[in-house]
Amino acid sequence: MALLRGRSTFAIVGWLFCVELVSGILQGYYVPLISDLVVHLGIHDADFNWFEAGQLLLSALCVPILAKLGDMFGHKRILLVATVLTAGASWWLAFANDFWNFLAAWSLQCFYVVWLPLEIALIFDRGRRLGAAAATTRRAAGTLVVALEAGAIAGALLGGRVFGWTGEHVALTLIWPAVAVTLAFFAILFGVPESEPEPGRSLDWLGFTLLTFALLLITSGLTFMRINGPGAWWVWAIIALGIAALWPFGRWELRQRDPAIDLRVLARPTMWPVQLTAGLVGISLLGAQAPLSTFAGTDPNELVNGEPLGYGLGLDASERSYIIGGYLVSLIVGAVLFPIVAKRTSTRLTLIVATFLVGGGYSAMIVLHGSVVEVVACLVVAGIGCGALVAALPAAAAAASPRGQTGVAAGLTNTTKTLGGSFASAVFGIVLLAGVAQSAGTTAASLGGYQIVWAICGAGALVAAVLLFVVPRGAFGEPSDSAEPVVEAAATPSPRP
Repeated sequence: MALLRGRSTFAIVGWLFCVELVSGILQGYYVPLISDLVVHLGIHDADFNWFEAGQLLLSALCVPILAKLGDMFGHKRILLVATVLTAGASWWLAFANDFWNFLAAWSLQCFYVVWLPLEIALIFDRGRRLGAAAATTRRAAGTLVVALEAGAIAGALLGGRVFGWTGEHVALTLIWPAVAVTLAFFAILFGVPESEPEPGRSLDWLGFTLLTFALLLITSGLTFMRINGPGAWWVWAIIALGIAALWPFGRWELRQRDPAIDLRVLARPTMWPVQLTAGLVGISLLGAQAPLSTFAGTDPNELVNGEPLGYGLGLDASERSYIIGGYLVSLIVGAVLFPIVAKRTSTRLTLIVATFLVGGGYSAMIVLHGSVVEVVACLVVAGIGCGALVAALPAAAAAASPRGQTGVAAGLTNTTKTLGGSFASAVFGIVLLAGVAQSAGTTAASLGGYQIVWAICGAGALVAAVLLFVVPRGAFGEPSDSAEPVVEAAATPSPRP
């Protein structure tokens, strides 16, 4: 039986490994090309923020819907749809020569973010049929995250080199990610088996509309806060309206037999700490990368009012890439260690240890930031924790979900992580900009601003670690084969108030 399970896991993960490798390439390939793309499009450096904001916003909206469709119609089928959409956007991006076309293509490329949740759901479904869903998913999740981070490293290394090999021809450079996504489609089509969707499901269109409206307002408000600053009152009004819009969404969902997001499941002690952890860890995982890059590039010998600045690492672009590469390697180490540690202890304990590593690594940087060695050591500690969490959170959410909700549960970890990253990006931008104003005569943010950023990252992870103690011992084990489908287990709709 163990040999059968191993072969089954390898058969699925072998193809999905290639898909996540492509996902990583998409995330790393364009980074070294940003300055050249700005010149190609004839825009300002700051305008590139709109591309990132558009993709983050759309990804937060599309993941819950596509994940639910995967639970309804088959995760492989929706994975193919998401891959086709990503490939189309990638080909469009290669030949987009103006701001608006590039913005639309870059934003629509976001559909790759649902790949990992759908893959986790596929593997969990296959493992459930073999009676080893949790164990199979843990092993596979770690392997897929290794592929993701390896792809990101390969993409970052290839992007600039391909640009040189093509004589700095933008279209010829950008077609290669599109080719990779196209090949990923055929890997899924011919190599990945379909899951077994629950019959009798329905799509709660009004619920998803209300959720989309709320998320659109919240993420838009955070984006505009980053651009316009906290002084614009209307930014806060947009965010407040988005939060308020969650109330009618919740009221509606509690009356549905097959809701868009089952809030009763979300309220379970095995689920809400996992989802909240994803959001809190998203603060450092997605929000802290730009501040780390700018700190590494800040010259400590720059004179301000006749005195050296005294902080920063003073690294050039190529040297900063080594730090980023080291951080990505530490993510791979964490992803590899996750299933090993979880098997010997438990998924719950692994999550707690990983969040403490993230919190400890960033908290230590408040003091240990005077040299490259100190910064890298802190990042490696945090990176190992982040790598484990990237693999563990969707797997844990899938294990804690009822049958028929694995896709939605795994996808929600991505949505909350994106919201956490968007919030952090807006807040960090404001904090560091205030630091620039305090450091007259230089464009560098103040040391205090960077320390606040690291303190927020560390505190967020440590709060998540404490919350994970709420999760019952023995959670995230193997589901019962006799578990009723979610549409049967859902509470009877209550009368309208």
